[in-house]
Amino acid sequence: MAELIKNEGNQVEFKVTVPAREVNTAYNAVVNALTKQVKVPGFRPGKAPKSVVIKRVGQDYVDNEVRDQLLQNHYPKALQELALTIVDAEIHPEGLNEGQDFNFTVKAEKYPEVKLPEWKSFELAAAAPEITDEIISKTLSDLAERNATFESVEREAEEGDMLIVEEQGEEGGSYPVYLDTAEAHIKTALLGKKAGEEVTIEIPEVDHGDHKHEAQSVQVKVKEIKKKNLPELNDEFAKTFKFDTLDALREAIGRDLTTRADQEGKLAQREEFAQKLADGMDVNVPSSLIKRRQESMLAEIKSDLQRQGVKFEEYEKFMTEQGKFDDFMADLEKNAIERVRRELALEQLVEDLKIDLTREELNGSLVAFAQQNRTTVQELLNQLGSSGLEGFKASVRRDKAVAQAIAALQPVAEAQPEATEAAEPEQTEAKE
Repeated sequence: MAELIKNEGNQVEFKVTVPAREVNTAYNAVVNALTKQVKVPGFRPGKAPKSVVIKRVGQDYVDNEVRDQLLQNHYPKALQELALTIVDAEIHPEGLNEGQDFNFTVKAEKYPEVKLPEWKSFELAAAAPEITDEIISKTLSDLAERNATFESVEREAEEGDMLIVEEQGEEGGSYPVYLDTAEAHIKTALLGKKAGEEVTIEIPEVDHGDHKHEAQSVQVKVKEIKKKNLPELNDEFAKTFKFDTLDALREAIGRDLTTRADQEGKLAQREEFAQKLADGMDVNVPSSLIKRRQESMLAEIKSDLQRQGVKFEEYEKFMTEQGKFDDFMADLEKNAIERVRRELALEQLVEDLKIDLTREELNGSLVAFAQQNRTTVQELLNQLGSSGLEGFKASVRRDKAVAQAIAALQPVAEAQPEATEAAEPEQTEAKE
């Protein structure tokens, strides 16, 4: 029997009483199991008297086993009886004696009640960027740049050249420098130089936030100067991509860019909707949820650092010396709060819309995710495991809920934003 003692906000406290008869049943079950398992000299397996078995393992051991069994059985029953969903709990058992009732109290944080804003009135500003003729032309130019060739020339280095330089010193090595993309201090040092000349490049101090690169001088020798030759944008160029004409290539690029722009627009709308939903909801977020998410994010950071060969203790020491570790932890907590709020909002949306997945929808999502990560569905399932698969399903349900909610919004007539940067084109198959 479970009895509520306190129920305020996210905090709840209740008491559970297990009747003496069930305590006795648990004692009998534990002792019977021990009788079969424990070897007692002078007795055949399973034939030793219960009192001898208890004396051999100790009364405290028996009591602990019974207590654990009673808690495992009656704690979830109490949650079901009181209709509680718990985030975190402290269980405080009282004394345990055979033939007497067993009591334990629970102090816990409940899963919070979430009240979403009136999301059907949301107006989303995000939209797919417009693919203009200028953007398509820029993409064609970028394609030509990636197919440029270089030839050695006997002259001073000019804009657009590629230089082979050799770094002087013990750790020297040769590498290319592309003047059209080089940083300003490097370009300034190398423009106008000839093959065979030695050049001192002054590299300024760079502050990356969590670490700095000190200013330094690098001595290099220009080994070779190469002029860039861009292919002419014509039908012959298009044929290298399996298109008969430049116009056909241009049309294919336009289609690809439009598809990507549509995908970008949908992702941007989903992001905007989810953020508005989280910002506008009414919820008292349990501290244990935030702490758990913060610990999870910190574990991910430690794992990333370890893959880079850096111990977190060394990173913490460096950040502390820079006076930035407290800011790092504050940002981590802030991000944890934002993530928890968003998840709570989306989970409530799933519940409100009664979202479920068909087998076909789940399989389609698994296939898409496996292809994206260049693996098979079976390998993906093995990596996820049962708990990971449940998390994957929850993520897919949230995505489905957001898509369904956005589709239900009233359309807002707004000017379509123009894309400012050309997307990276994929090589497109020619039409038959």
